Order: sequence, then structure tokens, then C-alpha cells
Amino acid sequence: MTEVLYLSQLWFSAAAGLFALALGLFGRLPSVWTVGSLGVVLLGLLIQFGYTTWLVVGGAEAAVDTVEFYAYLVVAIMVPVGAGFWALVERNRWSTVILGLASLTVTIMLVRMHQIWTGSY
Repeated sequence: MTEVLYLSQLWFSAAAGLFALALGLFGRLPSVWTVGSLGVVLLGLLIQFGYTTWLVVGGAEAAVDTVEFYAYLVVAIMVPVGAGFWALVERNRWSTVILGLASLTVTIMLVRMHQIWTGSY
């Protein structure tokens, strides 16, 4: 887990979450902007999965526990998938709020994954 990838994911997912949350609270339905921003968050997580798998195959490991890191990463990937599915099936203002909360959930999980990978608390 590189610092640049971590920080870019962290700030984008936080911004996307606040954006979608605000739109949902103002009554907006899910749009290409809210679902698309969650898709970018998911893409970042998939890149993170591929990159850290490449690092682990090369001999690197998390400072705390590599299995725990991957458990967080897999669940973090499932969050935007589930929220995006929800937003596409049930199109109302609360789906947009769920998209925002999903991005903010990924933000918190990224902080924890960084702690596990680097061993810093």
C-alpha cells in the first residue's frame, strides 16, 4: 500500500461521500455523478487489491497482519458494489444518501487498512 495511492483514495472517497450525502439530503435521485463517483472509489479499491497482491507475491507483508488487511480490503470492495446495486434498483433520495455513506465507510476502512499495513496507530 503506497502512500500516494492511499492518500488519493482517501481524499476522493471522502469528497465523493460528502458530495453524494449532500445531494441525497437535498432530495436528489441517484445520478451518473453519484453512482459514477462511487464507481471511481471501487476502481481505486480494485487497483489497491491488484497492487498489494503484487507486493505480497513479491515478498512484502503488512506490518500487523496481511490476512486482516485483505479481509478489510475485500469487505471495502463489497460496500460500493452493494450500495451501487441498491441505488440502481431503488431510485430515491435515500439511495443517494446510501451512496454517500458507502463512500464514507470506504474512507474509514482505508484508514484502518493503512494502519494495518504500516503498523502505525
